[in-house]
Amino acid sequence: MGDLAVRTFTSAGPVSGPPVLLMHGFCSDGKADWVDTGIADALTAAGRTVIVPDLPGHGESPSPAASAEATAPAIAADLVAVLDRAGISTFDAAGYSLGARIAWELPAAAPDRVERTVLGGLSPTEPFTAVDVDALHRAVREGTEPADPFTGMIAGMIASYGDRAAGLALCVEGLRAIPFAGGAWKAKDLPVFVVGENDELTRGIGELAGELGEARLVTVPGAHHEVLGGEGFRAVLLDALSR
Repeated sequence: MGDLAVRTFTSAGPVSGPPVLLMHGFCSDGKADWVDTGIADALTAAGRTVIVPDLPGHGESPSPAASAEATAPAIAADLVAVLDRAGISTFDAAGYSLGARIAWELPAAAPDRVERTVLGGLSPTEPFTAVDVDALHRAVREGTEPADPFTGMIAGMIASYGDRAAGLALCVEGLRAIPFAGGAWKAKDLPVFVVGENDELTRGIGELAGELGEARLVTVPGAHHEVLGGEGFRAVLLDALSR
């Protein structure tokens, strides 16, 4: 995988904790999810260095050459490589939706380096397992409408990205190949889960949080696409990562 596009923001004041890696959602990018919402600025105002990458196939990052480059573990490894090149050892992490899915893989990709983590909008199951990948690729390549409504919805989402659509379809295929399955959390500090009160995608996440023991689950106003821009999410994130 080629180098990911990365934005770095630094605090003008005293440093108050390790750098924070922010991971955006599917069919979005780092600027839309973290910069335009004011979250990057809020973290730098709190004394943090903020690393905001665009995930493969998104924003200004190159598309994957094959679906194997777009599995969640592979993307997590790419992000750790970004941190390595920047000379960052330990770090905090926050992800939303797809970004939270990738964040789940970071403790395995960077053992003993992940400190605090916020997982926003995380689905307890892998949504992309329901996608008909062959039909999705045909829809992107030929404009053929998938028979399956969910696959059609995903095809419609990525079609709006024009020549980036084929790369986004490969991302769906890669993420589907190694679906999210929960399991043990491999970092020292348990993650904080944040969900919107009207977010159907996250239904059942309480069971996953409960399986981890004392993991916090915080509900904030909004549906899935509204949470990131809300004051509730920002407040929880700043509190969870504060030192």
